[in-house]
Amino acid sequence: MNAVRQRIDGALAYLLHAYPFSESSLIVEAFTRDHGRMSLLARGARRPRSSLRGTLLAFQPLELGWFGGGEVKTLAKAEWLGGTPLLHGNGLLLGYYLNELLLKLLPREDAHAVLFDAYAAALQALAGGASDAAELRRFEKSLLKELGYALSLEHDVAGRVVDAARRYHYRIEQGAVPVEEGSGETAFAGKTLLDLARDDYADPRTATESKLLMRHLLTHYLNGQPLQTRRVFIELQDV
Repeated sequence: MNAVRQRIDGALAYLLHAYPFSESSLIVEAFTRDHGRMSLLARGARRPRSSLRGTLLAFQPLELGWFGGGEVKTLAKAEWLGGTPLLHGNGLLLGYYLNELLLKLLPREDAHAVLFDAYAAALQALAGGASDAAELRRFEKSLLKELGYALSLEHDVAGRVVDAARRYHYRIEQGAVPVEEGSGETAFAGKTLLDLARDDYADPRTATESKLLMRHLLTHYLNGQPLQTRRVFIELQDV
């Protein structure tokens, strides 16, 4: 099919970011279930009477249609599907954090249906007041797995079952390594690794250490790109 004439209709999507393009239009970064992250030109979306002004909402399920080739396609249709309560307060900040991770780590036009579903589930949970730690860690793990960096949490690098009573280093793209005396590397409780594997954050130490571990991993894969939402969290509260 000629890429210039290609047309997509009925794509399930979420808006990740939008910014002005010309006096009347927007460039929309959308996360779609079947087509991955897309850049779309929304012509006339900034005009007062545009039907898109009340439709292109962040953290809300959308149905999009577009056409064209090249890196930026042209948005042809946007419909709000409803069904997700609006995020507010801390949940809103955390939603922006999820969006920033997707924008900076997810390649364009690379479909990740499992990750899309994990994102939708995280938004629903955050809107319902669910535990922040559980939803963030669950999504971060899903993101890394979909990018090809799945965590090995229940066995160490030698294939031995992680011992809840021991402490471990977690070496990127290798896994858990039992702590040797005198090592200066950051260490995590074996119980933290096991709890993280099953998304159990009831133990305060697990909640703290799992956050530190995921931050360490994401910082590596972001390759020096700062997270603006993390700066806001530091100013307002600790994520």
